[in-house]
Amino acid sequence: MDKPEMDKLEQEYFEELVELQPPGAALPRDLDAVWPRLLMGVADGHAAVERRGNDLLREADPRSTFELLPDFEREYGLPDACSPAAVTLQERRDAVVAKMRDEGRHDLAYWYELAAALGYEIEIDEPRPFIAGVSCCGDCLNGGHEVRFEWDVTVKGPRVTLFRCGESTPPDSLGDIAYAEDLECRIRAAAHSHTRIFFDYEDDNEGVSL
Repeated sequence: MDKPEMDKLEQEYFEELVELQPPGAALPRDLDAVWPRLLMGVADGHAAVERRGNDLLREADPRSTFELLPDFEREYGLPDACSPAAVTLQERRDAVVAKMRDEGRHDLAYWYELAAALGYEIEIDEPRPFIAGVSCCGDCLNGGHEVRFEWDVTVKGPRVTLFRCGESTPPDSLGDIAYAEDLECRIRAAAHSHTRIFFDYEDDNEGVSL
């Protein structure tokens, strides 16, 4: 009778079960006997439970989840109006993480964090009006007092998502380039209603080849 193949984890459980059994002819240890083969089946079951337990640890983190990703998306209302184009596995995970980290703040650091979570690099400029006695010669005139409620967001290139072993899965493409429609949508949705936001884009694809 051929010896069944066991992986390392199954072998460890099998050896543990063998060591726990009482000695005697009734429970032989010869691998050709029926009893050890029964223990191999039990060891296989224990190993399967441990593997699924390890899978649960991975699945509990949205940055590495596979099976529970649809549950995370349902919990956080995804896809939504701001992320309908998240088609690759990495983009879907990033959208979930961005929603989880969303604290609803309105400071500059928050907008930078939001952009980074979605895979973009940005720069924000808050113009202020030229004020006599305060501003200096050479300062931009910018406009009247209403510019206090305007801010400019410069997006430094598109988000480039490359296929990565262990993170991506078929049918994800080898590379995906996405412009910041999702970022624009989220910033406009979260910004104060009395503010005006202008987006500029820098085309910076140097060094990216797909």
